[in-house]
Amino acid sequence: MQVNIPLKKVIDNSYDITIDSMPKMHFHKKVAIVTNPKVAGLHLGYLLSKISAKELYIITVPDGEEYKNQDSIDTIMESLFNHRFNRSSLLIAFGGGVIGDMTGFAASIYQRGIDFIQIPTTLLSQVDASVGGKTGMNNKYGKNLIGAFHQPQAVYIDPNFLETLPQREFGAGVAEIIKMAVTFNKEFFEFLEKADLEDKAQLQEAIKQAVETKASVVAQDEKERGLRAALNYGHTFGHVIENQTQYKRYLHGEAVAIGMVMANRLAVALNLMSEEEAQRVEKLLQKYNLPTSYEIDDVEEFYETFYLDKKSSDASITFIIPEHIGGVKISDEVDKSVIIDVLKTFKAS
Repeated sequence: MQVNIPLKKVIDNSYDITIDSMPKMHFHKKVAIVTNPKVAGLHLGYLLSKISAKELYIITVPDGEEYKNQDSIDTIMESLFNHRFNRSSLLIAFGGGVIGDMTGFAASIYQRGIDFIQIPTTLLSQVDASVGGKTGMNNKYGKNLIGAFHQPQAVYIDPNFLETLPQREFGAGVAEIIKMAVTFNKEFFEFLEKADLEDKAQLQEAIKQAVETKASVVAQDEKERGLRAALNYGHTFGHVIENQTQYKRYLHGEAVAIGMVMANRLAVALNLMSEEEAQRVEKLLQKYNLPTSYEIDDVEEFYETFYLDKKSSDASITFIIPEHIGGVKISDEVDKSVIIDVLKTFKAS
């Protein structure tokens, strides 16, 4: 005996990404802005001059990747319960990728899902983390292993926030821009080779192209069943590096930059990318003072940590491998011996 539940509906999760100064907004509902002390100290006054609501609350969680955990989620959830938020209430993620991921995750699970808005304040979160609906938190096993796909209601990318961004944070964001160009857009990569992203106009154009690239991929594969996984170029290696350094030595974009160099070396070994192309990518990363080297203490341990990656399975590891510049291949059939040989080139002496 079977009973069919007819749920074949088309749900429109579309939303707009505004790249400009923040507009004035009023909400006839309860709103909570989730942020951290650093962002609040620099920019909360500006945001509050742009936003009003029926009831407006500020929720502050500690700053840093190491606080992207259950304790911080509990802090957010307890505030929502204490202020009697309901399903029509709204969260606003005001900060970098850590704040965006946690706020989105809290929104996805509070009363089985409420709306949230992304207002990213770092370059990395503006071009990557705020777009696409990936939310989550870390645990002792790895990065973003607990989470949900929950699309924001809107994204507001205000370039004014970048004026106070430290140089390392800026470079971390550039790494994510380069990532998208290498895998999906050769002309964009060539633009970046010539561009000076310290120039506001050129930076805004780079943000626009990066966001358009990611939006196009997400529209084709919202839940990362295939093509969207290619946006994780550099991340398979980078997440291991972050795990081994306990998220304290490198910013996320810095770890991804090293991961891109490792992925490129694998691509060269598989004859998918020329040595000259790999050098071009490395040179562009170094242009923005991004790290491109890493010393592996235990190659076998590094390899085994790949299996904690969300894209991997019990029997295979999924690698995102560039095909020249502007193309990409997703493969779970790379021979272990090839991977080990690549890892050995990063072995600590």
